[in-house]
Amino acid sequence: MTAEREAALNTAVPTPSIPEEPTTAAPASTRPPANDRLSIRFNWRLPLTTILASCAGFGLGLTHGGQIAGLRFRAENAHRLPSSQVGWYLYHKSKNYHIMLGGIKEGFKMGGRLSFWTAIFFVFEEAVDRFRGVWVQRDFMSTVVAALGTAGGFSAWNRFPVQTAARTATMGLKFGLAFGLMQDLLSVARGRRVGYVEFVRRQFFGAREEVQRKVLASPV
Repeated sequence: MTAEREAALNTAVPTPSIPEEPTTAAPASTRPPANDRLSIRFNWRLPLTTILASCAGFGLGLTHGGQIAGLRFRAENAHRLPSSQVGWYLYHKSKNYHIMLGGIKEGFKMGGRLSFWTAIFFVFEEAVDRFRGVWVQRDFMSTVVAALGTAGGFSAWNRFPVQTAARTATMGLKFGLAFGLMQDLLSVARGRRVGYVEFVRRQFFGAREEVQRKVLASPV
């Protein structure tokens, strides 16, 4: 009798089931930005490139400023060279101090200038991209326009003569072309559509693909 009651209770009371946790897809903010340059969003690309340019400028300024400070110290003290061992020790110690101080000062100056103009270039490039079409026309043309505009602004800021401004514009054109094509190559490798690449593909391979589709669609 007891066994029958236990069997009846087991059949009457249902076993509670543990609900499965719903699987949520990754939010859109964490997905890789496939349509951005270098696959990095602009709000991350701008500070990242600015910091890298600042570090590179500081290193260049540290080297250049140290050399200039060392040459200046030797020129200023050429007429009063020491004549004893202690004097030479103090001379080199003072020279090293001037080299270090001059290098640090020039490093901060060059790092600030290089980061400023780098930020101008990337802001200009993003503005040209948005003007031409955010998702359609992200190609090397925007980079070339941004490089030429930045070179022109740099020449106007420093009041370069015409010959120097022309050389600066030529350097900007070469840099913009190389950097823009490198970005396009990386974009194509990652599967993003680039405007002129798609145009060339349609012109040269579109007819062949159309013939293949017709052959596959035709009944045997």
